[in-house]
Amino acid sequence: MSDWQSAPCAKKHKEFLQQVIAILMDSTFESVSRENPVLRWREPEHLQDIIKFKLQDQPQAQDSLLKAAAQIIKYSVKTGHPYFMNQLFSGLDPYGLAGQWLTDALNSSVYTYEVAPVLTLMEKTVITKLLSMFYKEDNGSSIGDGLFCPGGSFANGTAINLARFSYRRKSKSGKKIPSSNLVLFASEDAHYSILKWGNVCDVEVVLVKTDKYGRMDVSDLKIKILEEQKRGNYPFAVAATAGTTVLGAFDPLIEIADICQEFDMWLHVDAAWGGGLIFSKKHSGLLRGIQRADSILFNPHKLLAVPQQCSVLLTKHDTILKEAHSIHVPYLFQKDKFYPKDLDLGNKYLQCGRRPDVLKFWFMWQAKGTSGFEKHVDHLMTLSVLFKEEIKKREGFKLVTDSCFINVCFWFIPPSLRDQNSVCNYTKRLNEVAPRLKEKMTKRGSLMINYQPLHEKPNFFRFVIQNSGVDKQDILYVFDELENLGECL
Repeated sequence: MSDWQSAPCAKKHKEFLQQVIAILMDSTFESVSRENPVLRWREPEHLQDIIKFKLQDQPQAQDSLLKAAAQIIKYSVKTGHPYFMNQLFSGLDPYGLAGQWLTDALNSSVYTYEVAPVLTLMEKTVITKLLSMFYKEDNGSSIGDGLFCPGGSFANGTAINLARFSYRRKSKSGKKIPSSNLVLFASEDAHYSILKWGNVCDVEVVLVKTDKYGRMDVSDLKIKILEEQKRGNYPFAVAATAGTTVLGAFDPLIEIADICQEFDMWLHVDAAWGGGLIFSKKHSGLLRGIQRADSILFNPHKLLAVPQQCSVLLTKHDTILKEAHSIHVPYLFQKDKFYPKDLDLGNKYLQCGRRPDVLKFWFMWQAKGTSGFEKHVDHLMTLSVLFKEEIKKREGFKLVTDSCFINVCFWFIPPSLRDQNSVCNYTKRLNEVAPRLKEKMTKRGSLMINYQPLHEKPNFFRFVIQNSGVDKQDILYVFDELENLGECL
């Protein structure tokens, strides 16, 4: 008999769901064990033989689904593993995971209070707290507003749209400004989503030079603003970065804010990666000046290791989200509701249906407290320092540039290339090292650490870490594994 109805039935589904939960529970602990690989690599053709991806006309038995669940976990990358250092997210926080399970079990959407009363109040509470941390008022009052977004890229796009809306609204001439004449400035190391959203919003993006540490050159910024004004264009916003993707650089926010104030421009700060430092009294100084930003992007799923995805856009302007986004459709936001209309959060969002990404963040925050997040961040920063110190000790490792943040970018130079930096094809040969090492570690399942070129620099590795379950021995393991894999290159 076909099991086609979308409703749980204890007789048909309780044992099945219990078995799924057992698989998930076992995976939670096995996937972070140092005794197990980060991934079990299989070529695509082999993987398609193992897991039957093809969709069937007839329903599959529960035993078949349980087998598929186990295989999906077995052959997927274990992003909570201590040796997964590949992206700007990692770790498997037990409280975040519990919050994620709660989120999926509720299967709610946060647009009206009537369908998500608990989650609405939860979201308002978290946004208010974050605003008080990023936009500190001397009198202790809270200013601004915020949104949860489906990823940092979407948050950057929303910020660009807010900046465009704000600029047009305050245009002194009152005339409509063509989008094609609006110019946004970002550093050449800014996240690529800025360029994408420039296309979506039909604004020109001008890239500003960076210094050797990857920070925006404020002199070049001012020169480029003046150049665009001479061309008859309208410089309306700057997108600064607090923690660039590759080098982990922090743009000089105070100087950039001064320029934005001088030219009456919107300042957006992409702190998707670095924003978590706001929880650390010791390291939050890297965010100095961020309170002057008109909008701030912060991704708790990055530095704080909240499960994917959890992205927040904050603005110091109390009403701009509603002014820019609100469409009072009567089938959702009726004017004659029996509760206050401001509890219907969906009216200020670009999205309609929306996952309650706040729940896992709130659940983790309750479990750890603000002090727990602070200890987490401080531990990661300590590991970064240890990593840099180890590079300086070991032959064959060389820093690309010094960093004040988590990112440690370095070259591994195999024995065959040491003392060969004067040969004519040295750079080409060095450029081939990281891809070959990445292939070896991935197929072995022993380590995942990303590499990339940058500007004129050949391929190098980028150490990043968000998993506070990692310790000093794991740091040493990374070096030992790279040396073992690279010995014969």
